[in-house]
Amino acid sequence: MPPKLVLAFDTSAAHCAVALVLGDRVLADVAEPMTKGQAERLFPLIEQVLADAGYSYDDLDAVGVGVGPGNFTGVRISVSAARGLALARGIPAIGVSRLHAMAHGATGLTTTVLDARRGRVYMQYFDNGTAEDAPKMIAIEDIDMNKGQIIIAPEDADFIEQYKMAQRPVQSIALATALIACDTIDHDHPRPAPLYLRDADAAVSSEPLPTIL
Repeated sequence: MPPKLVLAFDTSAAHCAVALVLGDRVLADVAEPMTKGQAERLFPLIEQVLADAGYSYDDLDAVGVGVGPGNFTGVRISVSAARGLALARGIPAIGVSRLHAMAHGATGLTTTVLDARRGRVYMQYFDNGTAEDAPKMIAIEDIDMNKGQIIIAPEDADFIEQYKMAQRPVQSIALATALIACDTIDHDHPRPAPLYLRDADAAVSSEPLPTIL
């Protein structure tokens, strides 16, 4: 069976990241730091990556996408793009959480951790890259420091320094997402959906609703 060409992208953090793999061969792995503007930058970056590798959208066998947890707007940007691209090309779209991507390639027991702010973290336990439980949000002090290696995203620099958790993922999020999608391309996948572990910050107003005439 010929290797599959898989495009993956992630905008769940302060970056616009795109990767392209042909089976286990890495063709591209690009990440541009940015706190806003991912919606405008994503498709031009995708097209640049495809063109530089000598491929087009028609050559893709699947799309991998980072579904969070992370920035609400950033997650929606990527998930919407992946759904649209998959529908237009008639190929599968495969959602991969950042916590899963961080654990890709790790051996033994690992705990992947993302700073969720306000004294809390997003976390998940893995064994040789396979999830042992569902992702969840917990208080920082509830992290089990003895649950194997702790893997933290590089962008959480202040968090790493504060809690002395120095283990970092060996691959970029987009690349790990592409490789996971490629490995599972023949599995059944639901439509990618944002992984939100924290409720929206917006609260319902206590003011009475206006009367509609």
